[in-house]
Amino acid sequence: MSTGRRVVLFDLFGVIALQQRPGALAEMAAECHAPADAFTEAYWALRPPYDAAQQSAPQYWAAVLRQLSRPADTGTTEKLRLADIDSWSRVDERMVAYVQSLRSRARVAVLSNIPADHADAFSAAQPWLHGLDHVALSGRIKVAKPDPAAFQHCVGAMRATPPDFLFIDDREENVRAAQTLGMAGHVFTGLDALVKAVDAWLPTSTTSPCRA
Repeated sequence: MSTGRRVVLFDLFGVIALQQRPGALAEMAAECHAPADAFTEAYWALRPPYDAAQQSAPQYWAAVLRQLSRPADTGTTEKLRLADIDSWSRVDERMVAYVQSLRSRARVAVLSNIPADHADAFSAAQPWLHGLDHVALSGRIKVAKPDPAAFQHCVGAMRATPPDFLFIDDREENVRAAQTLGMAGHVFTGLDALVKAVDAWLPTSTTSPCRA
């Protein structure tokens, strides 16, 4: 049952923030003298524990380099870590403005898979995040989508129920996971379609949302 406290819950990357900078993985592969395709495979295959704070950044990068049979010295792992953070640093300013505009109609929150060191850097560079009602970053809450516990964290933090939420993500499997818990969901394909989906979901009343 809904409490009536409407919450629009956004993913970050691929929705508000841009996807990884094109060419970044090839540049990182060149940094450690590894084939780009093998580097990309290791980068993503080993990522989930890092996203969920089950591994530190040095542990993650050492694992990637071991899989590539490359030396995992401190200098190389730190260069890769910093290059990785930089590759995920861009935002869509139109989406940032839209997210901020919604706060007059609903509570607005973020749930994103992002390692702890990335979360620190991104939060420091994007002060608009601190104006939202809740920001749940996997490296800080120690669970990543599509694990139901990630969504349940947001439900508890917002003192709401799943039907109070509209979850927006560019990955269909994450939206399905939210819907399984009872949230409404929207697979993000662009701002125009998103505006229509949000307008259809939110009550027509312009009363300011409860921020208990």
